[in-house]
Amino acid sequence: MSVEPRILHRTEHWMVVDKPSGWHSVAGPGDQSDVETWLRDHEPACHDQDDGGLVHRLDLLTSGCLLVALDNATHDFLRSSMSGRTDVVIGKQYLARCDAGLSDVGQFELYFSKRHRGSRKMTVKTFGSPNELGRCTWQSQGRVGRGELLAVDIIGPGRRHQIRAGLSHLEHPIHGDMLYGVPTDSRPLCLHAWAITLEGQRVVSPPPDWTR
Repeated sequence: MSVEPRILHRTEHWMVVDKPSGWHSVAGPGDQSDVETWLRDHEPACHDQDDGGLVHRLDLLTSGCLLVALDNATHDFLRSSMSGRTDVVIGKQYLARCDAGLSDVGQFELYFSKRHRGSRKMTVKTFGSPNELGRCTWQSQGRVGRGELLAVDIIGPGRRHQIRAGLSHLEHPIHGDMLYGVPTDSRPLCLHAWAITLEGQRVVSPPPDWTR
């Protein structure tokens, strides 16, 4: 039996779900495994909500924490908070494995924009408009195999592919990243949504095997 999502933490108004790698976040055409459909089927509070209550998304091969609202008002509020439009800060921390060589502690402030319609990749620049700014800090967790494990915190509103495109711009692409790294058949994508912090509660998704 394939691995399915599971609930990591639940409150009256929101919960955090553990997304498996290989599952889509939202429903799409064709026969696919997606968290939105799973939520509609398993959680009555999510059945009639936009995106099944999902507040944000993760890439197909990224595993880990997804924040889910359990009512429409909370959904709207948390979506606004994710975009930096409220005073509530939602902490998002990831684990990423890349080639060694970055400083043990570091940060980047880069600008992310779409290349052109239909392109899957983001363009990364050192200047741009405020709504393109993406900020991250990282701290090394030590060597893992032939690479190094980083704990990466997104500061402020996140941008599409921020960690993947940002580390690639620094010439340390994430291992297994077919889009921003070296085109190989390596698997999996070594990016995991490790923790979400909201209302003083830090919810953690168990790290995958590639972190050890």
